[in-house]
Amino acid sequence: MIFAVVSLSAIGLVSAVVLYFVAQKFKVIEDPLIGIVEESLPAANCGGCGFAGCRNFAEALVKKAEDEKSIEGLNCPVGGSDVMKKVAAILELEAGEAEPLVAVVRCNGSFKNAPAKVKYDGPATCAFAHNLYAGSSGCAFGCLGLGDCVVACIFDAIDMDDATGLPVVNDKCIACGACVKACPRNIIELRAKGKKERRIYVCCVNQEKGGPARKNCSVACIGCGKCVEVCPFEAIALVNNLAYIDFEKCKLCRKCAPVCPTEAIHEINFPPRKEKEGETDSVTGKELNTQATEKKTVAKNDKSPDKPAAASIN
Repeated sequence: MIFAVVSLSAIGLVSAVVLYFVAQKFKVIEDPLIGIVEESLPAANCGGCGFAGCRNFAEALVKKAEDEKSIEGLNCPVGGSDVMKKVAAILELEAGEAEPLVAVVRCNGSFKNAPAKVKYDGPATCAFAHNLYAGSSGCAFGCLGLGDCVVACIFDAIDMDDATGLPVVNDKCIACGACVKACPRNIIELRAKGKKERRIYVCCVNQEKGGPARKNCSVACIGCGKCVEVCPFEAIALVNNLAYIDFEKCKLCRKCAPVCPTEAIHEINFPPRKEKEGETDSVTGKELNTQATEKKTVAKNDKSPDKPAAASIN
């Protein structure tokens, strides 16, 4: 009995010594800056920075700062510029200004614009439905409307609009990119918020030719290329029958939207356009400034000597 106890004690002692030396040899000494940087991050662990969580992001920041003396290209979408400036100060570096981004839903296939031809009866997930059928309207590129993006967003920044059947992004969006990854149709994109939050983009991802695209959705991009022709900044490209506006090149001149025959180009947060006399609608060809013309005609008639002074035209 005593021999067994002594033997087990000796084995335990030897194992402990071996484990100690192994631990000393392979131990990793962590930079204390990692913990300090992590504390300055918002602890959202959303993955919007491109890493698994705030801890991994802090490690990447410290490593890049040590290796390259810069943290350019790394950004926390939740904390924004303020957090990155704090991190840069901790690492004794300067933080570059990152342009704020926002999630944009590039599909306008609402119930009205893309009427349903079939009714889906299956698991209520876009990921499943995407592999099963084209969509209720027949558009194999448009929104399926089952809300995978809503479920993926941990900031309550996106909701389904019951009136249109499309997701709507609200002011809570911090551009974490969770909704972008969740959408199997790739209709959600992170784009620059823009000055005064003004944005112009093609609200369609349909790559079919004009005829089939319009058959399933009345506001689909038909790949006519008119927007490409009028853009003075070469910000619009036409690829696979689909126009795309590069927000980094776009100067928000607003020349593209009026020439789009299907109104697939959306302008967000812009003031109403000032109608010019003689200007015509790009779709109907009708004169836009009819009201202004009528007012001028009335004013002219009022000055006519044959017209009673008290007469008025409503």
